[in-house]
Amino acid sequence: MPTPRTRLRLALLQVRNARVPLHQEQSCFIERCRVARRQLDFINLVDSPEIRWHHVADAHAVLIGGAGSYSATHSHPFTEPLRDVVAQLVAAGRPVFGSCWGHQFLAEAFGGRVIQDEERAEVGTFPIRLTPAGVTDPLFEGFPDRFPVQLGHNDRVAEISPEWQELAVSDLCPFQVIRYRNRPVYGTQFHSELDELRLRERLDMYRQSYAADDSTYQQVIKRLRPTVVADGIMARFLEVYA
Repeated sequence: MPTPRTRLRLALLQVRNARVPLHQEQSCFIERCRVARRQLDFINLVDSPEIRWHHVADAHAVLIGGAGSYSATHSHPFTEPLRDVVAQLVAAGRPVFGSCWGHQFLAEAFGGRVIQDEERAEVGTFPIRLTPAGVTDPLFEGFPDRFPVQLGHNDRVAEISPEWQELAVSDLCPFQVIRYRNRPVYGTQFHSELDELRLRERLDMYRQSYAADDSTYQQVIKRLRPTVVADGIMARFLEVYA
């Protein structure tokens, strides 16, 4: 039986070297998970790269966020410790959810491949569509087949191992949502923690990375739209699996 929402204990693993985006990301996950701040333990892997099982052992679900300046195409001091912890979580049947960088890390950690691909970069609000597997997946029960999401990436998952299922795609990128072995382990290439307002804030923080000149920035801002359906994905994940 799922744990009551108010009693959930969650761990958010972050990869941020700047304080303002770090705290903004924390607030975004709190909002999208629909929990109180006191229910989350925040672990910034940049500051604490030697993560171990005991750091997440008491969490009903582990969330892996974005990364700012860190790419999943490279190895970092926290990469191998995080691989080990994620492997233990998956083996134990624990719920794990990766958003953007977290999604890419999960795919790569279990046999996939992540590449930098600026030609297929998606920055702003874009539609995704569920695959046949996505339509029947418990996470998306009652969801429409097509809905908009908030995106901001230059890297993407290029290949997944046969142990993953592809649950959603966009016009530019495959693997917008993936699930591992029918277990409670999911990744979304889009930012499940961001709504329209929060993506605008994030773009301002990382403007040089995603929209360096004013013309590009204005084009991105004009693309922003509400994402009411996608805003409920993380809360749905906790409802079903935690």
